[in-house]
Amino acid sequence: MNEIILLKCGELVLKGLNRAKFEEWLMKTLRYRLRPFGHFSIYSLQSTIYIEPEDGFDTDSAMEALPFVFGIVSVCRSYVCEKNLEEIKSLVTDAFHSELSAARTFKVQAKRSDKKFRYDSMDIMREVGGHVLSVFPHLTVDVHSPELTVHVEVRDRKAYVHIEPVEGAGGLPCGINGKATVLISGGIDSPVAAYLMARRGLELHAVHFFSYPYTSEQAKEKVFELLRLVSRFAGRIYLQVVPFTEIQESIREHCPEDLFTLVMRRFMMRISSRLARACRSDALITGESLGQVASQTLLALAATDNVCDMPVFRPVIGFDKKDIVAIARSIGTFDTSILPYEDCCTVFTPKHPKTKPMIYELEEAEKALDIENLIERAIAGVQDVAISPSGAEIIDTEDKQ
Repeated sequence: MNEIILLKCGELVLKGLNRAKFEEWLMKTLRYRLRPFGHFSIYSLQSTIYIEPEDGFDTDSAMEALPFVFGIVSVCRSYVCEKNLEEIKSLVTDAFHSELSAARTFKVQAKRSDKKFRYDSMDIMREVGGHVLSVFPHLTVDVHSPELTVHVEVRDRKAYVHIEPVEGAGGLPCGINGKATVLISGGIDSPVAAYLMARRGLELHAVHFFSYPYTSEQAKEKVFELLRLVSRFAGRIYLQVVPFTEIQESIREHCPEDLFTLVMRRFMMRISSRLARACRSDALITGESLGQVASQTLLALAATDNVCDMPVFRPVIGFDKKDIVAIARSIGTFDTSILPYEDCCTVFTPKHPKTKPMIYELEEAEKALDIENLIERAIAGVQDVAISPSGAEIIDTEDKQ
């Protein structure tokens, strides 16, 4: 029996005259993601992407990887035959013999995309269902909540049969909407923010602020692991680790305590903007949720945005912690996020942080700091890391050149 994988594309079909561009981008992504599993051909017809395995292709591994690719709403491992009703009937009972033997109830769901095929969807369901009952008389038809649903699709080229499709990641193909830089901490929120914006078609670049010895190497490794988990969906992520100790110590020495966190956040936005521009990112992404902590009040967010010269996306801004935790659990980052390794945001935290800061207050406090030199030294000490689903790879200075 010949196998093929059918990918349903969800909102891509609503793109009108631009749909071909989105489908081509998705297929380019799929060629890259599936390359380790062997040779295959790929094409798009009737709002569906077809992956035809060639000899030696690891279909099992491909089926594990495909649900993590943004732009796909369902993945169907299918068997293919000619558009002949008798062949379709035989294929269903042969291909799914073990599943039909184990089930007690079933139904057949048919879709006839090729309107020239002489049997309509109701005919196909009736004929195939009757054949299944003749081969497996223990079964009962249940059209509302069957244990097993057999899908039959008659399309332009061939007929395809499969059982329950695997749910895909949805969204838009990564990179179709450009690139953005995510400020990634070791917490729960920022990996979720990264995932959500990648799901809307953004390629991710990441920046992490590291304050050794106040934060440990384990804290950095934790960030690597969080990005590795996100990269299963978003693909390869280029991370820049910024040494932040000197800046934080300078803030502690020269600035009012109630402004520590806000001045620190303004430095983060300045540095992230510069690194983003250098790698051709056009926006920043943060995991801030309105009112969650003192630095995330409306005026505090305005004060940090004041030093930023590009858009700032905050996809969880209206979520409460329960909402964010639910997504973190669903994408597999939650257990890593709660590991007890502190990040730089917990260093020198004021007892009574200012929640309604005025920008002029922050600008006045920052006059005591050598902002440009501090930023330049931090950027000069950046560590570059390539993150993929297989792990983190430190990029040496010679490799970058």
